[in-house]
Amino acid sequence: MIENIVSWSIRNRFFVWLGIVLVVVGGFYSIKETPIDALPDLSENQVIIYTEYMGRNPKIMEDQITYPLVSNLQGIPKIKSIRAASMFGMSFIYVVFQDDVDVYWARTRVLERLNYAQRFLPQGVTPSLGPDGTGLGHVFWYTLEGDGYNLGELRALQDWYVKFALQNVEGVSEVASFGGFQKQYQVTIDPHKLVYYDVPLMDVTRAVAANNRDVGGSLFEMNATSYLVRGLGYISSLEDIKEISIGTYKSIPVRLSDIADVQMSSDLRLGITEENGEGEVVGGIVVMRFGENARDVIERTKVKMEDVAKGLPAGVKFKTAYDRSDLILASINTLTEALWQMILIVCTVVILFLFSFRTGLVAIACILLSVLIGFILMRLFGVTSNIMSLGGIALAIGDVVDPAIVMAENAYRSLTKRVLTNETGG
Repeated sequence: MIENIVSWSIRNRFFVWLGIVLVVVGGFYSIKETPIDALPDLSENQVIIYTEYMGRNPKIMEDQITYPLVSNLQGIPKIKSIRAASMFGMSFIYVVFQDDVDVYWARTRVLERLNYAQRFLPQGVTPSLGPDGTGLGHVFWYTLEGDGYNLGELRALQDWYVKFALQNVEGVSEVASFGGFQKQYQVTIDPHKLVYYDVPLMDVTRAVAANNRDVGGSLFEMNATSYLVRGLGYISSLEDIKEISIGTYKSIPVRLSDIADVQMSSDLRLGITEENGEGEVVGGIVVMRFGENARDVIERTKVKMEDVAKGLPAGVKFKTAYDRSDLILASINTLTEALWQMILIVCTVVILFLFSFRTGLVAIACILLSVLIGFILMRLFGVTSNIMSLGGIALAIGDVVDPAIVMAENAYRSLTKRVLTNETGG
């Protein structure tokens, strides 16, 4: 079999060179298009469902949220398992699909079933899908630094400016904020004043919600001109909240400030984010979308951050906390270094022992073509370029060299023997 292949290759050199050219072109194309990451993504093919029902204990979350959702998610095609966790005010459900299932097909099937299952949930509770990323999707972390700005101001800047800008980057699934204080308006009600003014607590809740919205009033025509009528009612300051009317007491309006203290504060925090033990920081995590090229996503994020930095307040700047592209470039450099070292060693060994530069070129060509074929197969089978796959290629170079040297030395020895035989006339 091998003898026939070698004989056919000698007789059809054009097709051999054509195959070499195709391998070179396909190999370089695969190197360019194959997603590059630092670590192999071994996470499960899953869809995360997140449901928030604040103020409820884990038992209520389990009975009213988690159990109805898990029960109605049963029966979706190609599901491997369903796992769930209930905690204070939150429910997480992990729907694990088979490995060969397309992630967006899985998300569509889960979303269809959620539309039906939502009728079994309490009023006002809406489950949502997690980002279309994986467990290794955290490719870039950054923090915001600014002298003279407190953690609340930096967190507001992150949530309402930086986050929305970076989410538009191609390949980014989500930008998750961390650290700082999330600003909120707090209304602390005095129960004794509620009893004194005879105001139900639910009336206070409805009054606050009803006084924080805009309403439309159709059109008003005057002098052949139509005017759009609007009712401006959005809350914009603490004074707007304090002046909300919640009822009357002996024909006297009772305002919210009469029964409660209204103040600006932060949301409840369950933890803090520190950097190098030097104090709290505010920043964000860039989550890469499933199947994207990590290095390209990071580069596009950095370019976008340069544009976003132009709109930051004076004194505020970005600081990189974690950049996976450094590890990715180190992996590529390791493979490149191993490849050139192997080529140099093979060339030196072949030339020293065989005194034939052409024979050395044969072994070198086998190494390069084998590496290119490896990248073509990685592209065809969807294997990303990471530490494991690139390290495997680097290790395989040593195995590729051995048969190349043996075959080249054997051919060289046979040709030398034939030449000597012809010269001696034997």
